[in-house]
Amino acid sequence: MSWQTNLDPTVKAAMTAAETKIQPKLQAIGDQVLTNQARVLQAFREHQVAESSLSGTTGYGYNDEGRDQLDAIYAQVFGGEAAMVRPQFVSGTHAIGTAFFGLLRPGDTLLYLTGMPYDTLQEVIGIAGNGVGSLKEFGIQFEKVDLTTAGKVDWAAAKNALQQHPNVVALQRSRGYASRESFTVAELAEMIQFIRKYAPDTKIFVDNCYGEFSETQEPLMVGANLMAGSLIKNPGAGLVQTGGYVAGDADLVERVGYALTVPGIGQEEAATQQNMRAMIQGFFLAPHVVGEAIKGAIYAAALLEELGLTVSPKWQAPRTDLIQTIDFGNAKAMEKFAGAIQQFSPIDSFVTPIAEPMAGYEDPVIMAAGTFVQGASIELSADGPMRPPYTLYLQGGLTFEHVKLAVTLAANAALTTA
Repeated sequence: MSWQTNLDPTVKAAMTAAETKIQPKLQAIGDQVLTNQARVLQAFREHQVAESSLSGTTGYGYNDEGRDQLDAIYAQVFGGEAAMVRPQFVSGTHAIGTAFFGLLRPGDTLLYLTGMPYDTLQEVIGIAGNGVGSLKEFGIQFEKVDLTTAGKVDWAAAKNALQQHPNVVALQRSRGYASRESFTVAELAEMIQFIRKYAPDTKIFVDNCYGEFSETQEPLMVGANLMAGSLIKNPGAGLVQTGGYVAGDADLVERVGYALTVPGIGQEEAATQQNMRAMIQGFFLAPHVVGEAIKGAIYAAALLEELGLTVSPKWQAPRTDLIQTIDFGNAKAMEKFAGAIQQFSPIDSFVTPIAEPMAGYEDPVIMAAGTFVQGASIELSADGPMRPPYTLYLQGGLTFEHVKLAVTLAANAALTTA
């Protein structure tokens, strides 16, 4: 029996229409994947990755050939002087927070030019939660430039803020749980040029979570000093079970290394144990897997728009990360679709997701995530805070085929029944 046998005629017609119109866009993503894969392959060849590189280390982690090679490969592929790729980073938020603690000192100011950072980072900064251990507790000031109603940088307000000489300016590439669109690398380049004009000595940091390999350029290539991300998102390709990275200027990466471990040790010690094979192979596969996820997002946008839902980005819009939002307008519809995504997942398909409080978030969060790696955003998942306008954030997908199946069947189950 075909998987399409029980599709509602409305869903079937929407699927056919979506498939037809997205074909040129899928071809363009294929071309992008080829460009990124060539850059990764060249780095692997230049750094002479060997079978012995995959073994990992124990104890202090001295003489970890694979770890050092992977650091160099990340730096080359992403356009930085140095990188630090470690399983000791527990999340993207941890990698970003460690970067802040490495770069900032008491009395310094951190300025977000892209509006309010997302929920988990608000606790790191100290503007949410109890403040214990936060940047605020260490006397580090936080400022932000609110975005315009169109979700873009307020250049006049940004100029005024930059003239106060912040020590670090942070740019959040992805939308997080905000309604604004994610910023493309071209938009980041414009911001970076603006920052250089009015605050030439400040360090520019980019939160690159969800963005790696979604374009053919990365933020370091357009002038950022440092960026960070998670290995259970794009660069791990679904193989890596934990970890994160920072990449950028060598002196800044060194300071982040001291914040992760201790001064005097920094990047020199960090046992990779059994993680190196997945970390190295995952990065090699990342351009392809990210391409699959983006193709899936394009299909989801086209299908759900055909079915009358409001989505962002639109299917034909430029892509700069994995995230596809779907506005449901009410809690019940959002929960129903999330439950259907869980139902058509390879892991825990029998589980019903229920919104509940999560560490780092102010509102209850519903999360459909039938993933092989817990919380892996490169695998197909759907989550969001239970607050108006009840937007579900769909992201990831190891294969285009799985995204197509899951989203189509979820739409059939959740949008065509009472």
